Amino acid sequence: MRLLKKIVLIALGLAAVVAAAAAAALHFVPAVQDRLIAMMADERLGIDHGNLLAEDGLRVAICGSGSPMPDPDRAPACNLVFAGGEIFVVDSGAGSWARAAGWQMPAGKVNAVLFTHFHSDHIGDLGEVNLQSWVGGRSQPLAVYGGPGIERIVAGFNEAYALDRGYRVAHHGADFLNPELGIMEAIQIDGVMPGAPVIVLERNGVKVTAFTVDHDPVHPAFGYRFEYKGRSVVFSGDTHKSANLAEAAKGADLLIHEAMVMEAVAIMHEAAVRHGNARIAKILADIPDYHASPRDAAETAAAAGVPQLVLSHLIPPVPHWFGKIIFLRDTAIPGVETHLAFDGMLIELPAGSKDVRYGNLGN
Repeated sequence: MRLLKKIVLIALGLAAVVAAAAAAALHFVPAVQDRLIAMMADERLGIDHGNLLAEDGLRVAICGSGSPMPDPDRAPACNLVFAGGEIFVVDSGAGSWARAAGWQMPAGKVNAVLFTHFHSDHIGDLGEVNLQSWVGGRSQPLAVYGGPGIERIVAGFNEAYALDRGYRVAHHGADFLNPELGIMEAIQIDGVMPGAPVIVLERNGVKVTAFTVDHDPVHPAFGYRFEYKGRSVVFSGDTHKSANLAEAAKGADLLIHEAMVMEAVAIMHEAAVRHGNARIAKILADIPDYHASPRDAAETAAAAGVPQLVLSHLIPPVPHWFGKIIFLRDTAIPGVETHLAFDGMLIELPAGSKDVRYGNLGN
């Protein structure tokens, strides 16, 4: 019986090896490869996120929760707001639009980009946002909002992509890609002062207000408040702890606020000094004075009476499981529920409710 059992086990093992080898061999058959490609294409192109544009509430997707520091899991700053049948982009750090494109966003519905300020990690992907939304069927030129200096930013990107636009029109035809819709329009936001926010746009029930934040010596530096169907979300932009931000965020449902773990940056600074990297040490010594800690963000939310806080633009880059420990360890404040952003986070604020629902577009 023991011999028979051994023979059976050996036979089963050989059969498994043969089956695995046969399956592996099939991957070298062109017809099988083509079938696999078709399956992957169906899975990818079959994704439909049109429901994000439903007019039953306000929605936010985070396509960049990182910072200028390299992070394989987080792109630099980028947020999408879905309201009034449109998509509004708040900041577009380099590589961030690839996240949104990977989720099969309805890019043709992107009609406006709003910059909090002009640091490279907030503007680097503007060209791709414009290009992809144009190719995606946008029906009007992309409006790009920002403080004084926005004309230079937009003109620079328009010129940088001029040859590319020409190639694509020549290839696909002007009937398919209207050249005029590929050129962005700069809209300068003027008159924003501490204590004096400015309404940036108001249409289809969506109201967007700009207000100043403290990112000195960076000027202009804005935050934005979006209101739609009785729900509201506030974006801090990059800022030190700001009383003006707390005032502008009063009564909002959700605050998305930047966060830097100061203790971690100090440890990194000490390591840079030990290793003789004076330039990195200098940068790490400088940056804390124009960013906010997680505790600062939580206190701002509490002062504004905002019950839901999402920490984003996370410094330093750490794995998400560890970030949930170090970024949230000092944020326990009564009345404020704090979450850690990740690329793909979806936040839904249904109309006629106080609910705030969290999901994952990356799933």
